[in-house]
Order: sequence, then C-alpha cells, then structure tokens
Amino acid sequence: MTGFINESFLLSNETARLLYHDYAASLPIIDYHSHIDAEDIAVDRRYPNITHLWLAGDHYKWRLMRLAGVGEHFITGAADDYDKFFAFARTLPQAIGNPVYHFTHLELKRYFDCDYLLTAETAATVWELCNEKLGDDDMTVRGIIEKSKVTVIGTTDDPCDSLRWHQELAADDGFAPQVLPTFRPDGAVDIDKPTFRNYISTLGEKSGVEITSLTDLYQALQNRLDFFAACGCVMADHGLSNLPYLDDSIIADNTLFAKTAADIFAKSLHGEVLRSEECEIYQTAILLFLAREYHRRGWVMQLHLGALRDVNPKMAALVGANSGFDAIRGDTNVINLAKFLAWLETNDALPKTILYSLNPADDPLLVAVAACFPGEGIAAKVQHGSAWWFNDTLQGIEAQLTNLASRGLVGSFLGMLTDSRSFLSYSRHEYFRRILCNLLGTWAERGECTGDKRELGQIIKSICHDNAAAYFGFTR
Repeated sequence: MTGFINESFLLSNETARLLYHDYAASLPIIDYHSHIDAEDIAVDRRYPNITHLWLAGDHYKWRLMRLAGVGEHFITGAADDYDKFFAFARTLPQAIGNPVYHFTHLELKRYFDCDYLLTAETAATVWELCNEKLGDDDMTVRGIIEKSKVTVIGTTDDPCDSLRWHQELAADDGFAPQVLPTFRPDGAVDIDKPTFRNYISTLGEKSGVEITSLTDLYQALQNRLDFFAACGCVMADHGLSNLPYLDDSIIADNTLFAKTAADIFAKSLHGEVLRSEECEIYQTAILLFLAREYHRRGWVMQLHLGALRDVNPKMAALVGANSGFDAIRGDTNVINLAKFLAWLETNDALPKTILYSLNPADDPLLVAVAACFPGEGIAAKVQHGSAWWFNDTLQGIEAQLTNLASRGLVGSFLGMLTDSRSFLSYSRHEYFRRILCNLLGTWAERGECTGDKRELGQIIKSICHDNAAAYFGFTR
C-alpha cells in the first residue's frame, strides 16, 4: 500500500517545487525551542521499539487516541508496547486533516523508508519494519539528530536543573550539534500554585541562597542565570496563561511597587492565602525583573501565551501535566502585553522577544504590537513566533505566514521549531518548509509577488535558517 509522501507533497505548482528542492530542502535545522531531554542525547539513547520512540510523551497522538475511544490503558497505561502501537495505527486513518496524519507518514518515510499508510491492516508490517530499522547504527538519538542535519537544539530547563547533561555534551568533541539550555522559571513566577513554597525552598538550595525575602529570590535567580549563561544559555522562555495584572498607578511608583511585591512574597512564604490581584502584582514584578536580566545578558525572551491548562482536572491528576488535557484560552490580554513591553522599552530593558499565542485570533494583534518596538539595527527585535501547538497545522502555518506577511515583515521571520519531546519531530521543519515554499510559489504564479527564483530563494533561506542564526547569535 503506497503512501502519499512524495517529492511533490504539499507543493502544488512548479515554482513551489523548484523553491523547495533548490533552496529549502538541503538547509540545516536550527530547532531553538523543544522539550527533548538532553540526557537522551548525552547517553545516545537507543529505543527498543517504535512505541518507545513514537508514542511515549506525545500528547498530540494521545488526544487523537482518546477521541477514537481508546482506553487510557493503551495510551499512558501498562498495556503491551505492540498493543499501544496497534491502538494508534487503528486511530490514524480517522485523523485525515489533522497534522498528526502528515507528521506520522513523514516520519515513517524519512526515518524508516516506509511508504505504507499506517492502518490496522498494515500495523504488524510497519511495526516489524520500524523495529528492524531501529537496530541500524545510525538510529540512536545522536544518529537521528545528525541525519536530520540539526545544528542547534534549544531544550527547556528549570532554573533548579543541574545542566549536567548539557555540560557533558558541550565537552564532547565527537558530537557537533549544539545542545543549549533555555531558562524556564515558571516555578518562581507561579505564586498562585500550591507547589510554590516548596519550589522556592528548592531554588534556594540550588542557588546557595537562603530565600527569606524578595531580594533573596532575585539574588537566587541571578545566580542561576549566571550558571545557565556559563552553560551556553542565550534564551529564556515563559509559559503564561495570560499576562499578569499591570496597574500603571502602582508600577509608576517604583518604591511602592517594590515594597508591595515584597510584602506579597513574604505573605506567601508564611503560608497566607493571596488574592488574585496580589498574585498578579507579584508576577508583574518578577517578570519585569527577569526581563531586565535577559536584556542585560543579551538573551532572547520567549513568551508562550494563551494555554488553558488541565481542563479535565480528574484526568490531569491521573496521568499528569502535559498529557493532552489542555486547551486554548480566548481572552489573552494584549493590552497588558503592550504595557509590559512598553515599560521595558521605556526603561531601556526590552530584550529580543518572541511572542506566541495559542489562540490564532491573537495573531494580527501580536504582529501589530511587535511592530511598535523596532530594534535600532536588530531585524524584528520583537517577533511574532511560529504557529504553535494546536496551530502547527497546514492551515495554521499558512494563516500565520499570511498574517505576518500582510501585517508585518515575513522576510525577518525566525521560522519553524518543533516544540516537541520526540526526536522524530525534525520532519516538522520539512513540513513547514514545504508549506512556505508552496505559499510563496503560489503567490509568484498568481503574479502577486516577484517571480525571480533567486530572490524568493533567498527569502526562504533566511526564514528557514539564516534569520534564527543571526537573531540568537549562533555561529556554528
């Protein structure tokens, strides 16, 4: 049974095909935001079968399986590996139109040279083919990364992390790709979470600071920022359901604002229940502090907005966070975002910033806000990030690119990232590149832009690789 992944996949015209094959296909990959585990790279993990490589931790696939009525035993439970694989294979034919349908078959083709459509009927054959291929010398984690032509990987790391594996990789001359940590201090921001006090205690231990005040917390975070910088970090990331409360009357008085935030933090350490307004004032203070630190170090700040977390608390409690029970918020406060960026700009403390929203309705707003903060020699200093999570679909990527092109400057865009826990997800860069080439090729063939292939090719090369290399300062 022959699949549909061929040389013309998603390329609907001759110009699109030329742009992809002559300019995009051979470019190396900079995957500046992911959730992969650096330990797996350091130890060069080999997977015993396709289930361990493909289904473990992939909440994209888990959501589809649940929608198809597959029991949790075959998703995150203790079912046999083949039974889990078969349950996914049985689900996939129903997923036409979902990006997982495309991702799955791209991964089968690129990493396993498999042209089968994955169905219940082909499951056993595909299982055997993939597992045999996993025995090849180049199908370890490092082999997959190198055959994918990945040059830089950005992981996502808590400030309390030892970064042991990043240090080992940096010292390993036998592995060329850079694996860089990303500072993700959500635990220090989320004062409204029941885990906050324990987190602050752990942060104090890791940073060598006894945290009894907000000043101590700032020192602890500075210590960890210095440590991350010494390990090659040039990026920070924040997962924010929404931007916190920003009251101009409070922020305008720096002394009062600092004291108010410090008092709120002290109340939290003493176990007092905080009002939502107090939580947001503290969060405003800590985010402004961190953004100033990123700016001082020349780092890039990423803001991921608009996730509605743990919508099904019963299932989230059963199988854990990031397991497929999150959704899209519809009330991202772009006014607060604009005020946050404006305060930083006014105080000469605005770092390079990438804005992502899970709500596609926010895209025109984010492009418009980003354009208000030029970089004085930095191309698109504040960026609208790539189509993210629920939006990294064929239609979502096209919409994000079209919106950015029509309201901003698409030629300065940083391109695709995987945002994934899977080492096979690098094929998503191919997916993005094909969609990009098809979009520009279609515009050219309709006479809506230049038909000069070299000019279009340079734009594609910039978006797919060069812009990210310059923006983050990657030199290898």
